[in-house]
Formats: sequence, structure tokens, C-alpha cells
Amino acid sequence: MSIAVVLADDQELVRSGFRMILDAREDLEVVGEAGDGAEAAALVEQLRPDVVLMDVRMPVMDGLEATRRIVALGSPARIIVLTTYDADEYVFAALRAGASGFMLKDVRPADLVEAVRVVARGDALLAPSVTRRLLDRFADALPGPDAAPPPDLAELTERELEVLRLVALALSNAEIAARLVLTEATVKTHVSSILRKLGLRDRVQAVVLAYDVRLVRPRSS
Repeated sequence: MSIAVVLADDQELVRSGFRMILDAREDLEVVGEAGDGAEAAALVEQLRPDVVLMDVRMPVMDGLEATRRIVALGSPARIIVLTTYDADEYVFAALRAGASGFMLKDVRPADLVEAVRVVARGDALLAPSVTRRLLDRFADALPGPDAAPPPDLAELTERELEVLRLVALALSNAEIAARLVLTEATVKTHVSSILRKLGLRDRVQAVVLAYDVRLVRPRSS
């Protein structure tokens, strides 16, 4: 079964290029295109794609608000935020809104294809180095003492809390397994349990939550 993709970008040339790359793969299919965030949200509700490639800066409604709207609708679609700069101030907010990762628009074709497949599987797209840089860069965006109470972590076991801390430090499953002397399969099981118990969409959201509740602290920039 093909992975259904919706493209959201106000530049037709960008959409055409992405469509050409994705439609050339047997397991990927672009099912719709949107020129602004409002149109993207409507298309996602109508077409129920697996993945959305979402530009940040668009007219009518930007990618951040569109991401919030899609998540609020309860859509299972995974959203990849597209940006021109790897220090775009909207990226962190988009991840908090429910995006599963981000990538630069000048991404290589093979990497674009793999990114769509990765998030369609339910995995996070952010590489460890990107996660560290983002969270360090946007530490000031973390909620203050007047923010809404965070989800309760009491349901997590001690081992799951330990795994969550290491996930938040941007360690891969293999690195966590080596650190805790576990198998990668066991780590994956723990991560899945953490996501289920906390009602999170994916690993990226687990990282954001860990910083939100001060389970770990960002380094100074």
C-alpha cells in the first residue's frame, strides 16, 4: 500500500519538484497539493493522508497554525515541517504543535523520500544533533512557572523515566541500549510504552514534553 502524501507550499515550483521526486517511488503517492495552510488543513481532513510536507511561511494561514489545526482535528497524519533555515524560530513551535520533525527545503531527493517513509512508520525525523541544537537554541521558548500543569509522569516506571531522560538528550535507541545495557528491542518497547502512557504522537513530542516538565534542562546557548 502506498504512503499518501499532501504537499503544502505556496510556491508551485517547490510542490512540483517534490511531487516529481515522491511520485517516482512505487511506495509513495502525492494525493493533494495546497498553496496555503487553510487549504492544507482542509485537504488533510478530506483526503486523510499519511504524511504532510508543510511549509512554515504561507499566506492565509501559516504552517504552524495549520499544524495545530490538523492535530486538533485528531488526524493521524504525520507532519514534516519544511523550512529554509535550520534556525527558523517557527520550527520549535511547530514541533510543540504536533509536527513529527522538520527538514530544509534544499534536502536531497533520497533524504526527502526516506524522511517521508520514516515519519509514516511513526518514527521521529529529527537527528540527535538537530534535536540538541533546536532545544538549546529555543530554551527561552520553554514554559514558565505560570504555564499550564504538565502531564503527570507518575504512571511511568523508573526505567521508563530513565529512558525518557535519554530520549530527551537526543540519544538513539542503540545509544540508550548501550547506556542501560539493554537490547534495542527492549528500548523500543519502553519508548512505545512511554508514548502510549503520556498520549504522545511520537519521539519528537516526548523530547518536547521532557523539557516542558523540566525532566531535563537545556544547556546554555
